[in-house]
Amino acid sequence: MAASILAFLSAFLALACLTAADFYRDTAITFGDGRAKILEGGRSFSLSLDQSSGSGFQSKNEFLVDNSPIRVFNNHGSSGVAFPTNQPMRVYCSLWNADDWATQGGRVKTDWAHAPFTAYYRNFNIGSCATGTPCATQELDAKARNRLRWVQQKHMVYNYCADSNRFPQGSSLECKRSRF
Repeated sequence: MAASILAFLSAFLALACLTAADFYRDTAITFGDGRAKILEGGRSFSLSLDQSSGSGFQSKNEFLVDNSPIRVFNNHGSSGVAFPTNQPMRVYCSLWNADDWATQGGRVKTDWAHAPFTAYYRNFNIGSCATGTPCATQELDAKARNRLRWVQQKHMVYNYCADSNRFPQGSSLECKRSRF
């Protein structure tokens, strides 16, 4: 279970550039009833999961491009795959129990004897890239593609494109297109 939680957290955290942070300024708690906490004067953040609930936060500001490849979503708009060409994104971080589907198809269950599970964030800064600038159309080079493959092989626990139990009608169009 810890590996699947870390995979979710790693995926969302990798969307951010890591430099000086102010969680009070840059984030908003989205759920958790006290399980999400801004600490150290805004320099760090914790999310906790217990048997009652998890917790989460999101960036206050929207952005268009990131610097760390953790997932590739190519623009296949001409094939009918929706793509956020002019739609800004946010960073979402959450810690929640997904052992009914995300942990090897639900085969690995949460061991609540080790709860609460807590993830800590620090040095978190969300950079952005304006539409129409060179970084907005950036493609992965060979080094970035290799790093992406390494992250997927070593840390990816769940891939919705390969989840035939959850999606028996077949994978979505974006899963059928070239990934990078």
